[in-house]
Amino acid sequence: MEKFTEDVVSIIKGIPPGRVMTYGQIAKCAGKTRGARQVVRVLHAMSQRHQLPWHRVINSKGEIGIPTEEGYIDQRMMLEGEGIVFLPNSKIDLAVYRYNPQLKE
Repeated sequence: MEKFTEDVVSIIKGIPPGRVMTYGQIAKCAGKTRGARQVVRVLHAMSQRHQLPWHRVINSKGEIGIPTEEGYIDQRMMLEGEGIVFLPNSKIDLAVYRYNPQLKE
């Protein structure tokens, strides 16, 4: 496994319940400022194998990025189950729920 991929897996595993990170934020923490699409690929390919909390990863607008209705509903329900409250526009307030691994809450 490449170092970037290992770092992405580690970062995602470290997102605590009730918090989220964005694809781009994870890529930047793993050393590739423009690697958000690679984070998507890692999530798609390795979520099951590494038991990643994939539902805690959202897009930079604070939105769920899954295009299917079923996937959207699953992710939203999991996040709400961890205490995340969605805004009326179905976004997540990143100022409230974004996790910053450098700050170690």
